Amino acid sequence: MNEATDATDKTTEARPGPGARPGPNGLGEPSPPAVGAVPHLRRSLRRFDIVAMGVAAVISFDVLGQLATGGGEAVTWIAAIVLFFLLPYALLFAETGAAFPQEGGPYVWVKLAFGRGAAALTTLFYWVTNPVWLGGSLVFLAAETWDDFLTPLGHGTPADWTFKLTFIWCSILTAVVSLRRGKWITTAGAVVKVGAMALFTVTALVYGLQHGFPGLGTSGSGFAPSAAGFLALVPVLLFAFVGFEAPSAAGEEMHNPQRDVPVSVGVSAAVAACCYLLPVLAILAVTPAREITGIGGFMEAARLVFDIYGSWSEPLLTTAALMFVFALLTQGSAWMIVSDRMQAMVAAEGDFFSRALGAFHPRLGTPVRMNLLSGVTATAFMGAAMALAHQGDADAVFAVVLTVAVTTLLLSYLVIVPALVTLRRKRPEVPRPYRVPGGGLGFRLSASLVYLWIVLGSWCALFPGTLEPLLGVSYDFHGTWGVSRITFEIFTLGTVTVLLLFGALGRVRKRGRPG
Repeated sequence: MNEATDATDKTTEARPGPGARPGPNGLGEPSPPAVGAVPHLRRSLRRFDIVAMGVAAVISFDVLGQLATGGGEAVTWIAAIVLFFLLPYALLFAETGAAFPQEGGPYVWVKLAFGRGAAALTTLFYWVTNPVWLGGSLVFLAAETWDDFLTPLGHGTPADWTFKLTFIWCSILTAVVSLRRGKWITTAGAVVKVGAMALFTVTALVYGLQHGFPGLGTSGSGFAPSAAGFLALVPVLLFAFVGFEAPSAAGEEMHNPQRDVPVSVGVSAAVAACCYLLPVLAILAVTPAREITGIGGFMEAARLVFDIYGSWSEPLLTTAALMFVFALLTQGSAWMIVSDRMQAMVAAEGDFFSRALGAFHPRLGTPVRMNLLSGVTATAFMGAAMALAHQGDADAVFAVVLTVAVTTLLLSYLVIVPALVTLRRKRPEVPRPYRVPGGGLGFRLSASLVYLWIVLGSWCALFPGTLEPLLGVSYDFHGTWGVSRITFEIFTLGTVTVLLLFGALGRVRKRGRPG
């Protein structure tokens, strides 16, 4: 069987995990009606692997500094989001991920609920977030860190371009290798990420005990929440806490998704809550608010607090910078591993240009062609972001391109969340090993709360500054973003428009083919 094999021509039922009870189809509970499983897959993900993949994907180093720019109230809003968004969100996806463990995850859920057209468009937004994020946010933060703490690169120099291209394609290569090998790279990234955050937080505490906490006295109104701060932070906060369903895109590569998915979602959500709340609080405590930047917040604070190590401070800071860059790289590859699988399944069913893009490599078991397309897309967006850099400083570019990724991802959840509710109503016969407390009512209330947050975050990301006047809050667009509104909307709203046209074109090309 060659690489161009059509994934849907080899339709198989999802294999049951260990311990699965026989179901109506004789294959165990894992398979509600088959959706076209993917060949060449091996079960290689156990509970620890799923947790590590969730942590690698969800905990975002690149948003720590951006959150800290919100001052002391960022800590207040993080705590609020954990209680009123993260908790119900985790409950919803824990139940659905255990009930529908087929390869493709959210793509399959939307397809079963609303059909192939809605699933194809939703998956396009979910997928493209990651090359946009890799090429427009992660690579910029990695390059800035390398330039400041390791080897000077400059801005727009051959060295800068070489580093960014190498970073992007190393991340893609991690997604290309087989999951049973690639998972160890993302697992290492998760361990390094949590370790770096723990080291920084403890070091900041010791630094504060020795030198005081200067940042706490310069964080504006302290931790008191405000409408302006809330509207500015909510899109980034939601972006920071979504994605725990990502490992479900490799559902048929898990040993026992019915048992492991709910536990993994719960554990990774708890780890993520701590890894955002504590480091952001530490950054704010030791760094005066006026000195915090979105692109350099974490490492600049690390430079300050590592001074307590004396002669060891420089080697430790260099090590921390390497850990930071490696964690960013694996963060991008963790998302590529899952989102490329989803988009490959769309292509394999004829809903995204060529079916050949949906081929899974017979030996690696990965969608190599879709991986390469992600790399090309990330490279193109990096070039666009580099062009934007000529109109503003690096911090402004970082904030704008991060918002593009926030926008496309949040828009996909406008369909994914209703799909979960529809599946619960349309597929009552599907066994649900884990259920949201409160039964159907608890599920619907959780979904309603999550959906309201997503709608608000999507609007604030696409049209910042439009809700503030309704609340009597002044808003300086150029002062906030460092670019004009026209430039901002070209990147955000323009990206959304291009994606809609791109998705429509992919569907039009499909019409001439059967299936």
